[in-house]
Amino acid sequence: MVHSKVFKNSTDGCSYVAEHIIKSINDFAPTPDRPFVLGLPTGSSPEQVYANLVRANKEGRVTFKNVVTFNMDEYVGLDPKNEQSYHYFMEKHFFSHVDLPRENINILNGQAADPDKECAEYEEKIKRIGGIHLFMGGIGNNGHIAFNEVGSTIDSVTRKIDLDESTIQANARFFSSPEEVPRSALSVGIATVLGAREVVILAFGSAKSTAVRNSLEGEMGPACPGSYTQTHTRCTFVLDEAAASGLTSAKL
Repeated sequence: MVHSKVFKNSTDGCSYVAEHIIKSINDFAPTPDRPFVLGLPTGSSPEQVYANLVRANKEGRVTFKNVVTFNMDEYVGLDPKNEQSYHYFMEKHFFSHVDLPRENINILNGQAADPDKECAEYEEKIKRIGGIHLFMGGIGNNGHIAFNEVGSTIDSVTRKIDLDESTIQANARFFSSPEEVPRSALSVGIATVLGAREVVILAFGSAKSTAVRNSLEGEMGPACPGSYTQTHTRCTFVLDEAAASGLTSAKL
């Protein structure tokens, strides 16, 4: 069953998520032959989580030496050195600051000559390692998880996706203009996310309140991909008060 945890602000919410990830890794006690597998998002919501994880790593409270990461998505066509690419984002906010081995980092290649092959191999690599232990994600204003736009099915896997106009407009703030936002992306599927042992979804701000309400209390289906999390046995939405404002069942 999907649950919600509501915090006064995003700072408190991100602190909770970072501490939960730290505890999950430390309790698992990963080894080189038995790594902890972590699914990761980009965007403004998780930035404070990464800052907290970096600080904890530098303080010696957690190590990422035996952690393997899989990122949710990447724009099609952007060079990894492009400041708007998700490769660049992860380097800037997390990878370059912690002791995570380079060979343990997995991000979809948005410049792959054969996107279908790239996606199939990514999905297979996740299966080969035994699946993801904890998948942290965000949710779009229209209810998309990763880049699984409205219309995505519960059995969808990693694939190339055409971005919805609302997603393009929402992400335009990171670019010089909406015209510069890529029109497609490679993304893990709904089934890929729900295949994780645990899912944690971050949502902050009033703009996310409708998507949060539809995900947690609405009818499950492709009109709101986030609603598929209702089928997961261990999924938590971590919210601030603004994002939770439309809920009837949220508890502080």
